[in-house]
Amino acid sequence: MYASHFGLTELPFSITPDTSFFYGHSSYQDALNTLLVSVRSGEGFIKVVGEVGTGKTLLCRKLLASLEEDFVTAYIPNPYLEPMTLLLAVADELGVVYGGEANQHHLLKSITAFLVDVHARGRRVVLCLDEAQAMPIETLEALRLLSNLETERRKLLQVVLFGQPELDARLDDPSIRQLRQRISFSCNLGAMSVEDVEYYVAHRLGVAGYRGPRLFSREAVRTLHRASRGIPRLVNVLAHKAMIAAFGEGVHLVGMRYVKEAVADTESTRLRLTPQRVRIIKAAAVLALLLMSAGMLMWRLRA
Repeated sequence: MYASHFGLTELPFSITPDTSFFYGHSSYQDALNTLLVSVRSGEGFIKVVGEVGTGKTLLCRKLLASLEEDFVTAYIPNPYLEPMTLLLAVADELGVVYGGEANQHHLLKSITAFLVDVHARGRRVVLCLDEAQAMPIETLEALRLLSNLETERRKLLQVVLFGQPELDARLDDPSIRQLRQRISFSCNLGAMSVEDVEYYVAHRLGVAGYRGPRLFSREAVRTLHRASRGIPRLVNVLAHKAMIAAFGEGVHLVGMRYVKEAVADTESTRLRLTPQRVRIIKAAAVLALLLMSAGMLMWRLRA
């Protein structure tokens, strides 16, 4: 595609969560540091919340890649499962041996024996669940019961929940209030500032092998930030399309025009009316009607 045109060894703006492209701007680095500290200190439940496209999966993979060999890790990307199926998924991810006809009691017993054995060998177990906002209430409760396993000093299983803001609403359910009380640390992934987008773009280009002069103009970066609202996935989509557009015209500087073309071609970046903007529009419409009515009244009085 355009890699050789710009002197790249690979495409820099893939939306696949590749940890080699991880950029630790303030929100992400703080979240990663909190996760590492809390996991190493043996906390039971940890929660990471972020909007769609803010990089939760990439952060999860970065966490797993950063843990030392004394950790046993398990990753479940889709926890929209019934309690029994979740236990089966956890057992499979950890490599727990269980019988083919095992019921929930026997399965939990096998997982417990595995956790105790891992602890006896001086290792710890971390379970990461992505898209946790989709977990049924009953499955969240089963997860809490699973996390009850502990020694006098440490939890045998640490759980990290990654989810969209709907996860907070799900955890507000009174039936699982005990789970919410056990969340020791909570992180929120925010959007990037325009300065973050500037460094983010440069970082990904550098990882992809770019060694030339500035590739995206300052106006292009500002347009990227404004159109993407600082969401990393949208920055990737728009930057990728903008580079294709520049490549199509044989130029080596991605200007604002190419980013605008990318925005026009991307449905998720088109103008959205926020509640505040809707109120402003409604207020303006009411004001216009009042002025129109006042004008008609004055005209009738003069007549």
